[in-house]
Amino acid sequence: MKLEAQQVKVSYGESQILKEVTLSAKKREFVGVIGPNGSGKSTLLKCMYRVLKPEGGCIFFDEIDVQKMPYKDSAKKVAVVAQHNHYNFDFTVMEIVMMGRSPHKKMLERDNQEDIYIVEDALKKVGMDTYLQRNFSTLSGGEQQRVILARALAQQTSCLILDEPTNHLDITHQLQLMKIIKGLDITVISAIHDLNIAAMFCDKIYVLKEGRVHAYGTPKKVLTKELIREVYEVESEIVQDQNGRYHILFLE
Repeated sequence: MKLEAQQVKVSYGESQILKEVTLSAKKREFVGVIGPNGSGKSTLLKCMYRVLKPEGGCIFFDEIDVQKMPYKDSAKKVAVVAQHNHYNFDFTVMEIVMMGRSPHKKMLERDNQEDIYIVEDALKKVGMDTYLQRNFSTLSGGEQQRVILARALAQQTSCLILDEPTNHLDITHQLQLMKIIKGLDITVISAIHDLNIAAMFCDKIYVLKEGRVHAYGTPKKVLTKELIREVYEVESEIVQDQNGRYHILFLE
């Protein structure tokens, strides 16, 4: 699926958070959104998955304005993995992932064998298929995030939006989660806190600063020490390993 944001504007009171931001993700492209805290990353993603309505500009799913789509239809196209996932009730892992089937169900329609198969397959893809009956609250942070990813996979969408999904995970679980997502072969748009994770997994990166697109392009083009100084106000060094991958070293 192709997803586009065109000249999106959002304000909170007199504070303008997004200032005519334009972003495009092609079919099966992994697009990263980076920038310092307060630059507008999460706000932009919330506009894309319709938690916020922009005061200006448009969001398009396959060239269709999302404001003209029923919420249920857009939920069949885009799934979301957010930073925080708290539930007031003690759901099992299967119950959490089964929530991903909701856009495909009629009101009060029961779960059927096909739903169960899809849920089990989604959990298998994220390596959590042996946790079906575990209570979600008993899982570690990394395990919970993989279950939330499975819930998104159960929606069977062609696009996935992630809001800093690895922000609270250790490096092992960060890499596990991102490798799973990269291997899905669908369109992915993700706000990413760690620049080295962005360099490793993204096909294209958009850099936000003070609510505007400061730069965009491939990781090699975007992640330079000059840009990192301009946007993050820190000094860095860019090195290339024997496999051709770029790594960012932050200097004192």
